[in-house]
Amino acid sequence: MMLAFVLTASLALIASVSGSVVPRNNRSSSSRVLILGGGIAGVIAARTLHENGIDNFLIIEARDELGGRMKSHTFAGYTIELGANWIQGTQTGTGPANPIFELALKHNVTTESNNFVGSLTTFDVTGEVDYLDVFNDSVDAYTALTVTAGARVNGSLVDLTSKTGYALNGARPRDAHEMASEYYQFDWEYAQKPDQTSWIASSWANNFTYNVDQGGFSEDDFFAIDQRGFKALIQLEAQEFLKSEQVLLSSTVKTISYSGGGVQVTMTGGETIEGDYALCTFSLGVLQDDDVTFKPSLPAYKMEAIQSMTMATYTKIFLKFPEKFWFDTEFALYADPTRGTYPVWQSLDHPDFFPGSGLIFATVTGDWSLRIEALSDDQVQGEVLEVLQKMYPNITIPEPTDFLFPRWNSDPLYRGSYSNWPPSFFSQHHDNLRSNVDRLYFAGEATSQKYFGFLHGAYFEGLIVATIMAECIKSDGCVALQHVEEVRNAFPYEI
Repeated sequence: MMLAFVLTASLALIASVSGSVVPRNNRSSSSRVLILGGGIAGVIAARTLHENGIDNFLIIEARDELGGRMKSHTFAGYTIELGANWIQGTQTGTGPANPIFELALKHNVTTESNNFVGSLTTFDVTGEVDYLDVFNDSVDAYTALTVTAGARVNGSLVDLTSKTGYALNGARPRDAHEMASEYYQFDWEYAQKPDQTSWIASSWANNFTYNVDQGGFSEDDFFAIDQRGFKALIQLEAQEFLKSEQVLLSSTVKTISYSGGGVQVTMTGGETIEGDYALCTFSLGVLQDDDVTFKPSLPAYKMEAIQSMTMATYTKIFLKFPEKFWFDTEFALYADPTRGTYPVWQSLDHPDFFPGSGLIFATVTGDWSLRIEALSDDQVQGEVLEVLQKMYPNITIPEPTDFLFPRWNSDPLYRGSYSNWPPSFFSQHHDNLRSNVDRLYFAGEATSQKYFGFLHGAYFEGLIVATIMAECIKSDGCVALQHVEEVRNAFPYEI
Protein backbone atom coordinates (compact mmCIF):
# COMPACT_ATOMS: atom_id res chain seq x y z
CA MET A 1 0.00 0.00 0.00
CA MET A 2 0.97 3.62 -0.43
CA LEU A 3 1.53 5.78 2.63
CA ALA A 4 -1.42 4.96 4.87
CA PHE A 5 -1.90 6.71 8.15
CA VAL A 6 -4.48 8.97 9.73
CA LEU A 7 -4.27 12.71 9.29
CA THR A 8 -7.44 14.62 10.04
CA ALA A 9 -9.15 15.93 6.91
CA SER A 10 -8.53 19.62 6.35
CA LEU A 11 -11.95 20.97 7.21
CA ALA A 12 -12.30 18.57 10.11
CA LEU A 13 -9.31 20.27 11.71
CA ILE A 14 -11.70 23.02 12.77
CA ALA A 15 -13.09 20.68 15.40
CA SER A 16 -9.69 19.57 16.68
CA VAL A 17 -8.63 22.83 18.34
CA SER A 18 -8.04 22.78 22.06
CA GLY A 19 -6.57 25.02 24.68
CA SER A 20 -7.46 27.96 26.89
CA VAL A 21 -10.43 30.20 26.18
CA VAL A 22 -9.65 33.73 25.03
CA PRO A 23 -12.46 36.23 25.74
CA ARG A 24 -13.84 37.73 22.57
CA ASN A 25 -14.47 41.42 21.96
CA ASN A 26 -18.03 42.39 22.83
CA ARG A 27 -18.59 43.96 19.41
CA SER A 28 -19.17 40.48 17.94
CA SER A 29 -19.34 40.52 14.13
CA SER A 30 -18.30 44.21 14.06
CA SER A 31 -14.85 43.20 15.35
CA ARG A 32 -12.10 44.37 13.02
CA VAL A 33 -9.76 41.76 11.56
CA LEU A 34 -6.39 42.67 10.08
CA ILE A 35 -5.22 40.21 7.41
CA LEU A 36 -1.48 40.59 7.00
CA GLY A 37 -0.48 39.52 3.49
CA GLY A 38 -2.47 39.38 0.27
CA GLY A 39 -1.49 36.00 -1.14
CA ILE A 40 -3.67 32.92 -1.50
CA ALA A 41 -4.12 32.39 2.25
CA GLY A 42 -4.94 36.05 2.90
CA VAL A 43 -7.47 36.44 0.10
CA ILE A 44 -9.22 33.15 0.86
CA ALA A 45 -9.34 34.10 4.54
CA ALA A 46 -10.97 37.40 3.60
CA ARG A 47 -13.49 35.60 1.41
CA THR A 48 -14.27 33.19 4.25
CA LEU A 49 -14.89 36.04 6.70
CA HIS A 50 -17.13 37.73 4.13
CA GLU A 51 -19.12 34.52 3.65
CA ASN A 52 -19.57 34.40 7.42
CA GLY A 53 -21.02 37.90 7.52
CA ILE A 54 -17.83 39.57 8.71
CA ASP A 55 -16.76 42.43 6.44
CA ASN A 56 -14.90 44.62 8.90
CA PHE A 57 -11.48 43.43 7.75
CA LEU A 58 -8.46 44.98 6.10
CA ILE A 59 -5.91 43.15 3.94
CA ILE A 60 -2.48 44.76 4.34
CA GLU A 61 -0.13 43.86 1.48
CA ALA A 62 3.44 45.05 0.91
CA ARG A 63 3.31 44.71 -2.87
CA ASP A 64 1.24 46.86 -5.21
CA GLU A 65 -1.06 43.96 -6.06
CA LEU A 66 -2.57 40.83 -4.56
CA GLY A 67 -1.05 37.45 -5.29
CA GLY A 68 1.82 36.84 -2.87
CA ARG A 69 4.29 34.34 -4.32
CA MET A 70 2.16 34.04 -7.46
CA LYS A 71 4.43 36.59 -9.05
CA SER A 72 4.43 37.13 -12.80
CA HIS A 73 6.76 39.25 -14.91
CA THR A 74 6.88 40.55 -18.48
CA PHE A 75 9.96 39.04 -20.10
CA ALA A 76 10.84 39.42 -23.79
CA GLY A 77 7.22 40.26 -24.56
CA TYR A 78 5.70 37.30 -22.67
CA THR A 79 4.19 36.97 -19.22
CA ILE A 80 6.22 34.40 -17.28
CA GLU A 81 5.95 33.16 -13.71
CA LEU A 82 8.82 33.85 -11.35
CA GLY A 83 7.14 31.97 -8.52
CA ALA A 84 4.23 29.53 -8.39
CA ASN A 85 3.66 28.09 -11.87
CA TRP A 86 1.79 24.80 -11.58
CA ILE A 87 -1.56 23.44 -10.48
CA GLN A 88 -0.32 20.27 -8.80
CA GLY A 89 -3.03 17.63 -8.82
CA THR A 90 -6.40 18.47 -10.39
CA GLN A 91 -9.34 16.06 -9.97
CA THR A 92 -10.08 12.43 -10.72
CA GLY A 93 -13.67 11.76 -11.77
CA THR A 94 -15.99 13.08 -9.08
CA GLY A 95 -13.32 12.83 -6.40
CA PRO A 96 -11.88 15.74 -4.40
CA ALA A 97 -10.80 18.67 -6.53
CA ASN A 98 -7.76 20.84 -5.99
CA PRO A 99 -9.27 24.25 -5.16
CA ILE A 100 -6.58 25.99 -7.22
CA PHE A 101 -7.74 23.93 -10.19
CA GLU A 102 -11.33 24.99 -9.50
CA LEU A 103 -10.35 28.66 -9.36
CA ALA A 104 -8.43 28.32 -12.63
CA LEU A 105 -11.49 26.82 -14.32
CA LYS A 106 -13.81 29.43 -12.83
CA HIS A 107 -11.70 32.35 -14.05
CA ASN A 108 -10.60 30.77 -17.36
CA VAL A 109 -6.89 30.83 -16.49
CA THR A 110 -4.96 29.22 -19.34
CA THR A 111 -2.87 26.19 -18.42
CA GLU A 112 -1.26 23.30 -20.25
CA SER A 113 -0.57 19.80 -19.01
CA ASN A 114 3.10 18.99 -18.43
CA ASN A 115 4.60 15.62 -19.30
CA PHE A 116 7.45 15.38 -16.80
CA VAL A 117 8.39 11.78 -17.55
CA GLY A 118 7.40 11.15 -21.15
CA SER A 119 8.79 14.30 -22.77
CA LEU A 120 12.40 14.44 -21.62
CA THR A 121 15.81 14.58 -23.29
CA THR A 122 18.91 13.68 -21.28
CA PHE A 123 22.36 15.30 -21.38
CA ASP A 124 25.65 15.24 -19.54
CA VAL A 125 29.01 17.02 -19.92
CA THR A 126 29.61 15.25 -23.25
CA GLY A 127 26.35 16.38 -24.85
CA GLU A 128 23.12 14.51 -25.49
CA VAL A 129 23.29 11.03 -23.96
CA ASP A 130 20.43 8.61 -23.51
CA TYR A 131 20.26 7.50 -19.87
CA LEU A 132 16.47 7.24 -19.71
CA ASP A 133 16.84 3.73 -18.28
CA VAL A 134 18.61 5.26 -15.26
CA PHE A 135 15.97 7.97 -15.10
CA ASN A 136 13.14 5.42 -15.13
CA ASP A 137 14.85 3.56 -12.30
CA SER A 138 14.80 6.81 -10.32
CA VAL A 139 11.04 7.10 -10.88
CA ASP A 140 10.61 3.63 -9.39
CA ALA A 141 12.94 4.49 -6.49
CA TYR A 142 10.90 7.55 -5.61
CA THR A 143 7.67 5.53 -5.68
CA ALA A 144 9.26 2.98 -3.37
CA LEU A 145 10.31 5.82 -1.05
CA THR A 146 6.72 6.98 -0.64
CA VAL A 147 5.42 3.45 -0.16
CA THR A 148 7.88 2.39 2.54
CA ALA A 149 7.36 5.62 4.50
CA GLY A 150 3.89 4.34 5.31
CA ALA A 151 5.33 1.26 7.00
CA ARG A 152 7.32 3.50 9.34
CA VAL A 153 4.22 5.40 10.40
CA ASN A 154 2.06 2.31 10.78
CA GLY A 155 4.80 0.72 12.85
CA SER A 156 5.36 3.90 14.92
CA LEU A 157 8.98 4.03 13.77
CA VAL A 158 11.06 7.18 14.08
CA ASP A 159 11.31 9.51 11.10
CA LEU A 160 14.53 9.51 9.09
CA THR A 161 15.90 11.53 6.20
CA SER A 162 14.68 10.76 2.71
CA LYS A 163 18.29 9.95 1.83
CA THR A 164 18.20 7.18 4.44
CA GLY A 165 14.89 6.00 3.01
CA TYR A 166 16.38 5.82 -0.46
CA ALA A 167 19.39 3.88 0.82
CA LEU A 168 17.30 1.40 2.79
CA ASN A 169 15.37 0.74 -0.43
CA GLY A 170 18.63 0.10 -2.30
CA ALA A 171 18.84 3.44 -4.14
CA ARG A 172 22.31 4.91 -3.65
CA PRO A 173 23.10 7.24 -6.57
CA ARG A 174 26.80 7.48 -7.25
CA ASP A 175 27.44 8.71 -10.78
CA ALA A 176 26.28 11.90 -12.44
CA HIS A 177 23.39 10.26 -14.32
CA GLU A 178 21.99 8.70 -11.16
CA MET A 179 22.39 11.88 -9.12
CA ALA A 180 20.69 14.05 -11.74
CA SER A 181 17.83 11.58 -12.06
CA GLU A 182 17.28 11.55 -8.29
CA TYR A 183 17.41 15.37 -8.30
CA TYR A 184 14.66 15.49 -10.92
CA GLN A 185 12.39 13.30 -8.79
CA PHE A 186 13.15 14.83 -5.42
CA ASP A 187 14.99 18.16 -5.18
CA TRP A 188 13.02 19.67 -8.03
CA GLU A 189 9.83 19.06 -6.03
CA TYR A 190 10.89 19.88 -2.46
CA ALA A 191 13.64 22.43 -3.29
CA GLN A 192 15.87 20.61 -0.80
CA LYS A 193 18.09 17.54 -0.94
CA PRO A 194 16.95 14.14 0.37
CA ASP A 195 19.31 14.39 3.33
CA GLN A 196 17.63 17.67 4.34
CA THR A 197 14.08 16.36 4.11
CA SER A 198 11.78 14.18 6.21
CA TRP A 199 11.15 10.74 4.73
CA ILE A 200 7.66 10.52 6.22
CA ALA A 201 6.42 14.07 5.61
CA SER A 202 7.76 14.29 2.06
CA SER A 203 5.85 11.12 1.27
CA TRP A 204 2.52 12.28 2.66
CA ALA A 205 2.91 15.65 0.92
CA ASN A 206 3.23 13.76 -2.36
CA ASN A 207 0.51 11.20 -1.69
CA PHE A 208 -2.16 13.54 -0.32
CA THR A 209 -1.79 15.66 -3.45
CA TYR A 210 -1.19 13.13 -6.23
CA ASN A 211 -2.25 9.68 -5.02
CA VAL A 212 -5.98 9.18 -5.45
CA ASP A 213 -5.90 6.10 -3.20
CA GLN A 214 -4.70 8.33 -0.36
CA GLY A 215 -7.33 11.02 -0.96
CA GLY A 216 -5.18 12.96 -3.43
CA PHE A 217 -6.51 14.90 -6.39
CA SER A 218 -4.77 13.35 -9.42
CA GLU A 219 -1.33 12.78 -10.92
CA ASP A 220 -1.70 15.78 -13.24
CA ASP A 221 0.44 18.92 -13.25
CA PHE A 222 -0.88 21.92 -15.19
CA PHE A 223 1.56 24.67 -16.19
CA ALA A 224 0.15 28.22 -16.16
CA ILE A 225 0.76 30.21 -19.35
CA ASP A 226 -2.04 32.77 -19.03
CA GLN A 227 -0.81 36.16 -20.21
CA ARG A 228 -2.71 37.86 -17.37
CA GLY A 229 -0.43 35.91 -15.05
CA PHE A 230 -1.18 32.90 -12.87
CA LYS A 231 -2.11 35.42 -10.14
CA ALA A 232 -5.23 36.26 -12.17
CA LEU A 233 -7.11 33.40 -10.53
CA ILE A 234 -6.82 34.92 -7.04
CA GLN A 235 -7.09 38.54 -8.16
CA LEU A 236 -10.30 37.85 -10.09
CA GLU A 237 -11.66 35.90 -7.12
CA ALA A 238 -10.90 38.87 -4.87
CA GLN A 239 -12.73 41.26 -7.19
CA GLU A 240 -15.97 39.37 -6.58
CA PHE A 241 -16.24 40.36 -2.92
CA LEU A 242 -13.54 42.89 -1.95
CA LYS A 243 -14.19 46.61 -1.71
CA SER A 244 -11.38 49.10 -2.22
CA GLU A 245 -11.46 50.19 1.42
CA GLN A 246 -10.80 46.58 2.50
CA VAL A 247 -7.34 46.47 0.89
CA LEU A 248 -4.22 48.46 1.71
CA LEU A 249 -1.47 47.91 -0.88
CA SER A 250 2.19 48.99 -0.93
CA SER A 251 2.26 48.85 2.86
CA THR A 252 4.93 46.86 4.68
CA VAL A 253 4.37 45.73 8.26
CA LYS A 254 7.29 46.33 10.60
CA THR A 255 5.90 45.59 14.08
CA ILE A 256 3.00 43.47 15.34
CA SER A 257 1.85 44.14 18.92
CA TYR A 258 -0.66 41.65 20.29
CA SER A 259 -2.51 40.89 23.50
CA GLY A 260 -5.72 39.33 24.76
CA GLY A 261 -7.47 42.59 23.93
CA GLY A 262 -6.44 43.12 20.32
CA VAL A 263 -3.65 43.62 17.80
CA GLN A 264 -1.81 46.70 16.59
CA VAL A 265 0.47 46.76 13.54
CA THR A 266 2.99 49.45 12.73
CA MET A 267 4.11 50.02 9.15
CA THR A 268 7.64 50.83 8.00
CA GLY A 269 6.45 54.38 7.37
CA GLY A 270 5.31 54.76 10.97
CA GLU A 271 1.55 54.42 10.46
CA THR A 272 -0.26 52.37 13.10
CA ILE A 273 -3.39 50.31 12.44
CA GLU A 274 -5.44 48.62 15.16
CA GLY A 275 -7.65 45.55 15.03
CA ASP A 276 -9.50 43.24 17.37
CA TYR A 277 -7.88 40.22 15.70
CA ALA A 278 -5.12 39.66 13.15
CA LEU A 279 -4.23 36.84 10.78
CA CYS A 280 -0.54 36.72 9.83
CA THR A 281 0.02 35.03 6.46
CA PHE A 282 3.66 36.03 6.04
CA SER A 283 5.98 33.38 4.66
CA LEU A 284 7.87 31.12 7.02
CA GLY A 285 11.08 32.75 5.78
CA VAL A 286 9.93 36.22 6.87
CA LEU A 287 9.05 34.89 10.33
CA GLN A 288 12.45 33.19 10.58
CA ASP A 289 14.43 36.22 9.50
CA ASP A 290 13.02 38.68 12.06
CA ASP A 291 11.92 41.03 9.29
CA VAL A 292 8.86 41.66 11.44
CA THR A 293 9.13 42.41 15.16
CA PHE A 294 6.56 40.92 17.52
CA LYS A 295 5.68 42.69 20.77
CA PRO A 296 5.84 40.90 23.11
CA SER A 297 8.23 38.36 21.60
CA LEU A 298 6.51 35.21 20.45
CA PRO A 299 6.55 32.39 23.02
CA ALA A 300 9.54 30.06 23.08
CA TYR A 301 7.51 27.11 21.77
CA LYS A 302 6.36 29.24 18.81
CA MET A 303 9.86 30.43 17.98
CA GLU A 304 11.24 26.90 18.17
CA ALA A 305 8.61 25.76 15.69
CA ILE A 306 9.26 28.66 13.32
CA GLN A 307 13.01 28.10 13.32
CA SER A 308 12.73 24.29 13.09
CA MET A 309 10.92 24.12 9.73
CA THR A 310 12.84 24.93 6.55
CA MET A 311 12.16 27.71 4.07
CA ALA A 312 13.48 26.34 0.79
CA THR A 313 14.42 28.33 -2.30
CA TYR A 314 13.46 27.38 -5.87
CA THR A 315 14.92 29.50 -8.67
CA LYS A 316 13.94 29.67 -12.33
CA ILE A 317 16.52 31.22 -14.68
CA PHE A 318 15.03 32.57 -17.91
CA LEU A 319 16.84 33.16 -21.21
CA LYS A 320 15.65 34.59 -24.50
CA PHE A 321 17.58 33.62 -27.65
CA PRO A 322 17.19 34.90 -31.21
CA GLU A 323 15.96 31.45 -32.20
CA LYS A 324 15.51 27.97 -30.79
CA PHE A 325 18.49 25.58 -31.03
CA TRP A 326 17.59 23.09 -28.29
CA PHE A 327 15.61 19.92 -27.59
CA ASP A 328 12.07 19.40 -28.94
CA THR A 329 10.80 17.73 -25.77
CA GLU A 330 9.21 19.72 -22.96
CA PHE A 331 12.09 19.07 -20.57
CA ALA A 332 15.77 18.27 -20.51
CA LEU A 333 17.91 16.86 -17.72
CA TYR A 334 21.60 17.79 -17.49
CA ALA A 335 23.90 15.53 -15.42
CA ASP A 336 26.95 17.27 -14.03
CA PRO A 337 29.57 15.72 -11.73
CA THR A 338 28.58 18.40 -9.20
CA ARG A 339 25.04 17.57 -8.14
CA GLY A 340 22.56 20.41 -8.60
CA THR A 341 24.45 22.28 -11.34
CA TYR A 342 21.66 23.71 -13.54
CA PRO A 343 20.08 20.26 -13.96
CA VAL A 344 16.48 20.89 -15.08
CA TRP A 345 15.57 22.73 -18.28
CA GLN A 346 12.15 23.51 -19.71
CA SER A 347 11.49 24.78 -23.21
CA LEU A 348 8.86 27.49 -23.56
CA ASP A 349 9.49 27.57 -27.30
CA HIS A 350 7.31 24.50 -27.67
CA PRO A 351 4.02 23.93 -29.54
CA ASP A 352 2.10 23.66 -26.25
CA PHE A 353 3.49 26.82 -24.67
CA PHE A 354 5.02 29.81 -26.53
CA PRO A 355 6.08 28.52 -29.97
CA GLY A 356 8.55 30.77 -31.76
CA SER A 357 9.34 32.65 -28.56
CA GLY A 358 13.02 31.66 -28.23
CA LEU A 359 12.42 31.20 -24.47
CA ILE A 360 13.92 28.55 -22.24
CA PHE A 361 14.53 28.35 -18.51
CA ALA A 362 16.66 26.32 -16.13
CA THR A 363 15.84 25.56 -12.50
CA VAL A 364 18.11 25.30 -9.47
CA THR A 365 17.10 24.73 -5.85
CA GLY A 366 18.26 24.78 -2.25
CA ASP A 367 21.91 25.52 -1.60
CA TRP A 368 22.57 26.18 -5.28
CA SER A 369 19.85 28.83 -5.30
CA LEU A 370 21.49 30.53 -2.34
CA ARG A 371 24.85 30.30 -4.08
CA ILE A 372 23.74 32.04 -7.27
CA GLU A 373 21.88 34.76 -5.37
CA ALA A 374 25.30 35.87 -4.13
CA LEU A 375 26.61 36.14 -7.71
CA SER A 376 26.02 38.87 -10.26
CA ASP A 377 23.60 38.33 -13.12
CA ASP A 378 26.56 38.28 -15.52
CA GLN A 379 28.28 35.54 -13.53
CA VAL A 380 25.17 33.38 -13.44
CA GLN A 381 24.52 33.94 -17.13
CA GLY A 382 28.08 32.88 -17.87
CA GLU A 383 27.67 29.64 -15.91
CA VAL A 384 24.36 28.85 -17.58
CA LEU A 385 25.84 29.39 -21.04
CA GLU A 386 28.77 27.11 -20.15
CA VAL A 387 26.28 24.35 -19.30
CA LEU A 388 24.41 24.88 -22.54
CA GLN A 389 27.71 24.66 -24.42
CA LYS A 390 28.40 21.29 -22.77
CA MET A 391 24.92 20.12 -23.70
CA TYR A 392 25.51 21.22 -27.31
CA PRO A 393 29.26 20.90 -27.94
CA ASN A 394 28.97 21.03 -31.73
CA ILE A 395 27.38 24.45 -32.02
CA THR A 396 28.32 27.91 -30.84
CA ILE A 397 25.83 29.00 -28.21
CA PRO A 398 24.66 32.52 -29.04
CA GLU A 399 24.40 35.30 -26.49
CA PRO A 400 20.89 35.60 -25.05
CA THR A 401 19.04 38.81 -25.81
CA ASP A 402 17.33 38.76 -22.39
CA PHE A 403 18.24 37.12 -19.09
CA LEU A 404 16.42 37.07 -15.75
CA PHE A 405 16.19 35.24 -12.47
CA PRO A 406 14.57 36.21 -9.14
CA ARG A 407 16.37 36.29 -5.82
CA TRP A 408 13.68 34.84 -3.57
CA ASN A 409 15.84 34.28 -0.51
CA SER A 410 17.27 37.79 -0.55
CA ASP A 411 13.86 39.42 -0.92
CA PRO A 412 12.67 40.66 2.51
CA LEU A 413 9.05 40.05 1.51
CA TYR A 414 9.63 36.30 1.09
CA ARG A 415 13.06 35.02 2.27
CA GLY A 416 12.61 31.91 0.17
CA SER A 417 10.11 30.16 -2.06
CA TYR A 418 8.15 27.67 0.05
CA SER A 419 8.44 25.52 3.17
CA ASN A 420 9.91 22.05 3.51
CA TRP A 421 9.65 19.59 6.39
CA PRO A 422 13.03 18.48 7.82
CA PRO A 423 13.41 15.12 9.61
CA SER A 424 13.84 16.77 13.03
CA PHE A 425 10.50 18.59 12.78
CA PHE A 426 7.83 16.81 14.86
CA SER A 427 4.06 17.00 14.45
CA GLN A 428 3.94 18.92 17.73
CA HIS A 429 6.29 21.49 16.22
CA HIS A 430 3.80 21.90 13.41
CA ASP A 431 0.93 22.34 15.87
CA ASN A 432 2.95 25.09 17.52
CA LEU A 433 3.74 26.72 14.19
CA ARG A 434 0.04 26.81 13.39
CA SER A 435 -1.25 27.85 16.81
CA ASN A 436 -2.54 31.31 17.60
CA VAL A 437 -1.11 33.57 20.31
CA ASP A 438 -3.90 35.54 21.99
CA ARG A 439 -5.74 37.31 19.15
CA LEU A 440 -2.97 36.79 16.61
CA TYR A 441 -3.50 33.86 14.23
CA PHE A 442 -1.24 32.35 11.56
CA ALA A 443 -1.98 30.77 8.17
CA GLY A 444 -0.12 29.91 4.97
CA GLU A 445 1.26 26.97 3.05
CA ALA A 446 3.76 26.28 5.85
CA THR A 447 0.96 25.83 8.42
CA SER A 448 -0.71 23.14 6.29
CA GLN A 449 0.14 19.71 7.66
CA LYS A 450 -0.97 17.77 4.60
CA TYR A 451 -0.05 20.23 1.85
CA PHE A 452 2.95 22.25 3.09
CA GLY A 453 4.79 23.84 0.17
CA PHE A 454 1.75 23.78 -2.12
CA LEU A 455 -0.57 26.56 -3.26
CA HIS A 456 -3.56 24.47 -2.23
CA GLY A 457 -2.03 24.23 1.24
CA ALA A 458 -2.22 28.04 1.52
CA TYR A 459 -5.80 27.94 0.22
CA PHE A 460 -7.00 25.38 2.77
CA GLU A 461 -5.26 27.15 5.67
CA GLY A 462 -6.79 30.51 4.75
CA LEU A 463 -10.19 28.81 4.69
CA ILE A 464 -9.78 26.77 7.89
CA VAL A 465 -8.18 29.41 10.12
CA ALA A 466 -10.57 32.16 9.00
CA THR A 467 -13.48 29.83 9.77
CA ILE A 468 -12.08 29.34 13.28
CA MET A 469 -11.71 33.10 13.67
CA ALA A 470 -15.27 33.72 12.45
CA GLU A 471 -16.66 31.25 14.98
CA CYS A 472 -14.57 32.96 17.64
CA ILE A 473 -15.86 36.41 16.73
CA LYS A 474 -19.50 35.30 16.67
CA SER A 475 -19.44 33.12 19.81
CA ASP A 476 -19.05 33.75 23.52
CA GLY A 477 -15.38 32.83 23.55
CA CYS A 478 -12.47 31.63 21.49
CA VAL A 479 -10.90 28.22 21.88
CA ALA A 480 -7.18 28.50 21.18
CA LEU A 481 -5.57 26.27 18.57
CA GLN A 482 -3.63 23.54 20.30
CA HIS A 483 0.04 23.82 21.16
CA VAL A 484 2.53 22.16 23.49
CA GLU A 485 4.98 24.09 25.65
CA GLU A 486 7.84 21.64 25.03
CA VAL A 487 8.34 19.10 22.26
CA ARG A 488 9.99 16.03 23.75
CA ASN A 489 11.56 12.84 22.42
CA ALA A 490 9.70 9.59 23.02
CA PHE A 491 12.93 8.26 24.52
CA PRO A 492 15.73 10.36 26.02
CA TYR A 493 19.19 10.33 24.51
CA GLU A 494 21.58 8.09 26.47
CA ILE A 495 25.04 9.56 26.84
